Amino acid sequence: MNYIVNNNLARKAPTYRKEKRYYMSTKSNFDKRKPKGPVKFNIDLNEEQKIAKGVVYDNTVILLKGAAGSGKTLCAVHIALDMFFKREIEKIVITRPVVAAADEIGFLPGDIKQKMDPWLAPIYANLYACYERETIDKMVGEGDIEILPFAFVRGRTLVNACVIVDEAQNVTGDQTEMIIGRLGKGSKMIFCGDTSQIDLKHKKESGIDFFKKLEIDVPGVKIFTLKENHRHPIVPLILDSYSQYR
Repeated sequence: MNYIVNNNLARKAPTYRKEKRYYMSTKSNFDKRKPKGPVKFNIDLNEEQKIAKGVVYDNTVILLKGAAGSGKTLCAVHIALDMFFKREIEKIVITRPVVAAADEIGFLPGDIKQKMDPWLAPIYANLYACYERETIDKMVGEGDIEILPFAFVRGRTLVNACVIVDEAQNVTGDQTEMIIGRLGKGSKMIFCGDTSQIDLKHKKESGIDFFKKLEIDVPGVKIFTLKENHRHPIVPLILDSYSQYR
C-alpha cells in the first residue's frame, strides 16, 4: 500500500482507475480470418431490406430513400458491418451534415468524435442495435469505424471503405458532388435520405433529387426506396396527412 507523508502525517495515496484504451490496428482487415458462416447480428434485415442489400452489392453509389421510420440508416449500417466482418472492406466511414450549425462544429468541446456524437446519435443507436456495444466501441476506438465530419472530407480519398452519408437530404448539391469525389477504389457509398425531411433553409439546394439524373446517366448509381414502416403504425398515417396538407 502506498502512502504520502506530509507534516509527519501519513495518508493513503490516491489510486486512479486505468481507462480502457484502444489503438489503431496495424493488421489489415483483409488479412484477418473470415467468418465460416453468416455474421450473427442482434437484428435481422427484413425482406425489403435484403433486396436493398443486393442493390448495394451490385452498385457503387446508392441512395436509400424512404419516409421516417423506414429503416434507411439501420439497413445501411447493417450492410456496412456485414461487409466489414466478411473482410470485404477495410473500414466504415460515417458522415452527415450538421445543418443546425451550418457545418461549423468548432465551438463544441472535445475531439472530432465528441463533436459529432450528438449529431450521430441515431447512427450509434443503429450500430448498437445491430451488434454488441463493446465490439462497436472497439471498432470506433481502433479506427475501423471512422467519424468524418463534412468539414474534414475535402482532400480525403476513401479507399476500400463503405461510406455512409446519413441525412442526405440536407446535403447540398455541391457537397454531394464533393463527397462522391472522395470515393476511392474498392469502396461503396450509401446515401440515406428523405425528400420530405429537408431542413435546409432553401430546400432547392438539396442535392438528393440530382440522383435521378445520376441513376440514368451513370452505371453503378442506383436509387432504392424502402416503404415498410418500422415505427408505430400511426406514424405513416400522420406523415401522409402532413404531405397532403403541404
